[in-house]
Amino acid sequence: MTDTSDTRPADGAAAQAPRPRSRVLRLMRYLPLITPVLLWAVPCGMLLHTGQDWPLPVTLIGTVLFALGLVGMPYAMMRGHGRRQEDRSAIIGDTLLGGSWVLFTWTVLLGVPLRIALTVAGVGEGQDRARIVTWAVLAVTALLLAWGYAEARRVPRVRRVEVQLPRLGAGLDGLRVALITDTHYGPLDRARWSARVCEKVNTLDADLVCHTGDIADGTAERRRAQAAPLGTVRATHARVYVTGNHEYYSEAQGWVDLMDELGWEPLRNRHLLLERGGDTLVVAGVDDVTAESSGVAGHGAHLAGALRGADADHPVLLLAHQPKFVDEAAAGGVDLQLSGHTHGGQIWPFHYLVRLDQPALAGLTRHGDRTLLYTSRGTGFWGPPFRVFAPSEITLLVLRSPQRAA
Repeated sequence: MTDTSDTRPADGAAAQAPRPRSRVLRLMRYLPLITPVLLWAVPCGMLLHTGQDWPLPVTLIGTVLFALGLVGMPYAMMRGHGRRQEDRSAIIGDTLLGGSWVLFTWTVLLGVPLRIALTVAGVGEGQDRARIVTWAVLAVTALLLAWGYAEARRVPRVRRVEVQLPRLGAGLDGLRVALITDTHYGPLDRARWSARVCEKVNTLDADLVCHTGDIADGTAERRRAQAAPLGTVRATHARVYVTGNHEYYSEAQGWVDLMDELGWEPLRNRHLLLERGGDTLVVAGVDDVTAESSGVAGHGAHLAGALRGADADHPVLLLAHQPKFVDEAAAGGVDLQLSGHTHGGQIWPFHYLVRLDQPALAGLTRHGDRTLLYTSRGTGFWGPPFRVFAPSEITLLVLRSPQRAA
């Protein structure tokens, strides 16, 4: 690999123009206020107080538990993710958030239609139907949370994807690019999980290994033990990294310095050249799109700076944490952008809210005449330790040239 660009963005680089926000996105700012009430009040009302006629102790205990969840979840999350940064509180708050989201979802999507279906079919009396619905929702919720927890904590499966790049030279055909992202080392200690993920990456015999940000929730000093196994990752040519939005909640420069210490190349608005068989690939990276407004000096997403000095005839592989940067990438002639951030939605049906903010949820998509975007569902998880209908992944992208020999 040949480094051909500066390690810091140019002082005069133009800031990215802010995107106009839709009315829906403006309304989403109020979600933190109304979400806890909806998540706990709706299941409480539908599972306890709509004709079930539970014995009084059951009704009282159930109502108290829902009330404790309504008060305790935001309180624990505030202590866990606010100034105090208490890991135990974060674990409790995040788990309650994930559990209440799944319970709310299936109370609405299963409970309401099931009750209507039982009524139309004439099954039992009103009390019987109401209780059947309650037990069905609780059973589905318990199964999904158990499965989702196992999915979140396991070492991700490898997802192999072949990507043909029209401008890729024959000498680079078959280049193996391993992608991990959104490891989110955090309150739940995942040092052993981290080591096992790195071991699996090393079995892929990758030419290039990429981490597209959101390494952890917390500072580099605090999560060093969980991130340390990243230093064992092997690649034939290079290991490269770009910042995600969560780095800017936790002293981003500390993470840049730690990744550099672990032997990774932080691509902060700069590029490297990967040369093989007489052909060249530009491997570029930009800071996360939130860097500009983070207040961290010298950080910001600047594609022009990242590509400064690169030969326009060489294909470009760009690392950018958020898929939404693909508009800039397409305008700049990038051939392939690698991103994470979405987690594939992590807990269905949160997928639909993610799509309000991002142009892609997961997988390979085309944007413009030249640019391909691969969005990973992420290697770890954020917050709630659950993944429901959004499996984690380690991605192996095999780059193909149309000029390759038969």
